[in-house]
Amino acid sequence: MEKLMYLLWKNDSDSRADFSARLLTDAAAKLTAENTLGVQINVADDAIVAAEHMLIENNKPRYHGVVSVWLESYLQRSAIESILRQHCYRIAGYLVTESCPLPNTTHQAELGERTPGFSQVVCLTRPARLSYEEWLAIWHDSHTQIAIDTQSTFMYRQNVVVRPMTYGAAPIDAIIEECFPQAAMSSWEAFYEAEGDPAKFQQHQTAMIESCVRFIDMDKIDAVQTSEYNFSTFRR
Repeated sequence: MEKLMYLLWKNDSDSRADFSARLLTDAAAKLTAENTLGVQINVADDAIVAAEHMLIENNKPRYHGVVSVWLESYLQRSAIESILRQHCYRIAGYLVTESCPLPNTTHQAELGERTPGFSQVVCLTRPARLSYEEWLAIWHDSHTQIAIDTQSTFMYRQNVVVRPMTYGAAPIDAIIEECFPQAAMSSWEAFYEAEGDPAKFQQHQTAMIESCVRFIDMDKIDAVQTSEYNFSTFRR
């Protein structure tokens, strides 16, 4: 089994509502009818507007959604990519390995329904100052627990990119998915799990930032806030 992730760009003329509606209806139905073991759609729809002050856009234009599919083999992806191209201005596909140190056990939703809160999708490139082994060791073996301890995340997935799957896909090394509660959309204190405690907020924020800069070039990172929708029982 293999996981593929596709970054999606909408046409400038498309509204958020129109773009998300096409993905969540026609595209979702077609994707689940193919030979997929699992389908998840993340889209920057109207429900996450309050969280967009957190947007980080170093590589423009920003992506507007992400589709994750699980297949027996990436060789089965041609139909998937054809469906996505029918609904998007541009796609960039990546074969990834997924690690989920913090599964979502508290904010479940029915199939096809929006996961409560919001999901932040982050694209990373490995800094040239670090070897691949050093980069992974800092991120996975050290940073993981710091991120879980200092933020209000209820789900955290680390997707290491094996290689690009579509022509022209930008060279990135990882895609992170992290889900936060609704309150974190508009409150940094809620984001850092420190509501009503300024000292704890400062401590958590500082610890998180200091950990991130060890393995991330902050002028190369992209973070887009999305709504998450699952369309299969794969994760259950």
